Amino acid sequence: MKKVLSCAAISLISLSLLLITGCSGSASGEVPAPVKENGVSNDQATVYIPVISKGFSQQFWQTVKLGADQAAEEYGVIVEFVGPESETMVDKQVEMLEAAMNKNPAAICLAALDSKAMSHLLEKAKAQNIPVIGFDSGIDSDIPVTTAATDNYAAAACLAEKMGEELAGAGKVAVIVSDQVTASSINRRDGFIQTLKEEYPDIEVVEVLYGEGDPLKSTDLVKAALQAHSDLTGFVALNEGSAVGVLNAVGELNKFGQITIMGFDSGKQQIEAVRAGKMVGAITQNPIGIGYIAVESAIKAIEGEPLEKNIDTGFYYYTSENIDTDEIKPLLYE
Repeated sequence: MKKVLSCAAISLISLSLLLITGCSGSASGEVPAPVKENGVSNDQATVYIPVISKGFSQQFWQTVKLGADQAAEEYGVIVEFVGPESETMVDKQVEMLEAAMNKNPAAICLAALDSKAMSHLLEKAKAQNIPVIGFDSGIDSDIPVTTAATDNYAAAACLAEKMGEELAGAGKVAVIVSDQVTASSINRRDGFIQTLKEEYPDIEVVEVLYGEGDPLKSTDLVKAALQAHSDLTGFVALNEGSAVGVLNAVGELNKFGQITIMGFDSGKQQIEAVRAGKMVGAITQNPIGIGYIAVESAIKAIEGEPLEKNIDTGFYYYTSENIDTDEIKPLLYE
């Protein structure tokens, strides 16, 4: 079992970087200058690096984009940040990766929705000597030269420990996560459930829900679970959309104060809920750091520099007591 050492993992990027308020860079759908081999344009030596995320509209991905854009500006490269509207749109993400590869990138940054669906394109990138950098969610392949991501198992294990403490070691909880195929979702689910089982055997996980990261679908699933389990004492949501769904459902059923709620990520609605005491606490990742380190790692890979196979970008557990501290506040993306 993977044992979490601390609920305050050290970030690999300085707070000065995290305090960025805006950066330049390509928006979704923009097409950079024409490129040829190794991302070198016809009129100037310009490195082109597509950054393909699991989504685009969510606050989390927009904050990852800030980090990617900052690295692009500092290193003088062109970054095209794209992602599908929904984290269920695997086919669209495959199309985005294929389109990016047709522009002969110098490297690729990818947060894969479904590694198997990407396998043929990953093999093509390998054959063309295009370095692939995973970010946020691991890619189930040995092709990526590195992955910049939160240790999702450890972060979810932290939530399990906090939930166990809040429930005094006994009760019934439900879990909602985005899906059953992405590495981040699987590791968060397993990290929470396995740690709870081993550390707090008297807390029963009565249901695991998959809301596809969609707040509306998650709301409906959570309402059904709350109605089916009237004795539920805890609910943990393992991504932003899931957390919004839990908050919506609990609010609609007037159950705030009856259920201990914990979440993952730090969007506006979660932050407001933590401040108001509706959500006990949540894990915040380092989204700017994830985007920055992914692009920086791509540049290092292009230049032939050695990279660790995994780069832990850090996480913190925040509550109403520490949410406005200098340690936590720069990591929030409200």
